[in-house]
Amino acid sequence: MEEKVLITDIQRFSVNDGPGFRTNVYLKGCMMRCHWCHNPETIDSHPELYWKRRLCVQCGVCLEACPRDAILPPIPPEETQQEECTYHKIVRDRCDLCMKCVDACLYDALEIVGKPMTVEQILDEVEEDRPFYDNSGGGMTLTGGEPTAHADFAGRLLEQAKTRGLHVCMDTNGCVDWEILKGLIEHVDIVLFDLKHIDPAEHKKRTGVTNELIIENLGLLSETGKDIWVRIPVVPGYNDSIEFHTSAADLLASMGKGIVRIDLLPFHNWCQDKYGWLGIDWPLQEIESMDPAFLEIPADIYRSKGFETTIGGSGFESGDEALSS
Repeated sequence: MEEKVLITDIQRFSVNDGPGFRTNVYLKGCMMRCHWCHNPETIDSHPELYWKRRLCVQCGVCLEACPRDAILPPIPPEETQQEECTYHKIVRDRCDLCMKCVDACLYDALEIVGKPMTVEQILDEVEEDRPFYDNSGGGMTLTGGEPTAHADFAGRLLEQAKTRGLHVCMDTNGCVDWEILKGLIEHVDIVLFDLKHIDPAEHKKRTGVTNELIIENLGLLSETGKDIWVRIPVVPGYNDSIEFHTSAADLLASMGKGIVRIDLLPFHNWCQDKYGWLGIDWPLQEIESMDPAFLEIPADIYRSKGFETTIGGSGFESGDEALSS
């Protein structure tokens, strides 16, 4: 039987994860635990369960279907919609993910996170938008989660994508053995490389891992001739200082010419619903989304080193037509 991995989403018409219109394939599973992660559903490699309180009418059908006593009794639905409400339908430490509650729910308030798919199934869906790629210079972007966490599967997917003539980007945190990363990039046109922090202790504090291997891999990658877009998620109180950006720009300038672009990605809190659906308390939910204008000065620091630099990572240059007629 052909191997499958869990996919959380195949997002079409993305313009922020490589050139042109792209289809982003989100693999489920990551070795990091970044506090600001905007895709918390991609961190764990096993299936998960969303409970969407806005869709739940508190009918109690899921309670009757659950064999593990992992569903709380209904309360008035208007109470669950109140901002201060702490009620969560699923008792997570009892749930064994049998998904019988999902089958029973009539209102799509319960949803399985993580769909098993083969390489062929993924690429068949990606290819549905080939005319948009051809007109915009787009293609497929493999992301997550972390593609290198599924190295064998990711390698086959990337190789087959190139065999089908697709332009391919891969988004990676770089926290992997170099030989694995080296093998994967053979089938990649542009590497989107995430840089969280350059101080090992600060990096570990907010991601769960140190960054020595990541910095080493970025240096090795810059010598391969592959185009690299370094992506820096800018988080208030963590890596938003001028001192950080000056040091990061100096580090990147000291590496090879493979680094062709820097994308500064301003923090946002639009993902807080996902944390709520998973029953996770997100420590950053009270932090306001960052105004992209605040990154103009940091962007100029990278530009002064000769790097093309964007705020937000749009795959279209200003003035470009999204599609040719």
